Amino acid sequence: MNRRDAPAVHVGPALRALLLVLALVGLVLPWWFNLRYFAGGGGVAPGAFFGAAFANPLTTAITLDVYLAALGFCVGVALDRQAGARRWWAPPLTFLVGLSFALPAYLWWRTAPPR
Repeated sequence: MNRRDAPAVHVGPALRALLLVLALVGLVLPWWFNLRYFAGGGGVAPGAFFGAAFANPLTTAITLDVYLAALGFCVGVALDRQAGARRWWAPPLTFLVGLSFALPAYLWWRTAPPR
């Protein structure tokens, strides 16, 4: 078995199923609210978007928490050289789709049994 084909950790199918469910929920729930934001006239122009994200101390704390966690996750992906070049799907999806999708999806991908 090639070192790149080895899973990061050995887990059972139940845990892998949980990771997949978390990734799917992490895709659907945040994007439900994102679509409501866009439908209400919100946009991704930096002024409007970051104005809403940093509108008050609570949203500022949540925004900073998520962005810092996303950066930490991306550093972890970069350090996971055992996964090979195929690992680079995760950082773009972290910032384009969301951390709540990309993190469990990456863990699901990394815990796949060897082929």
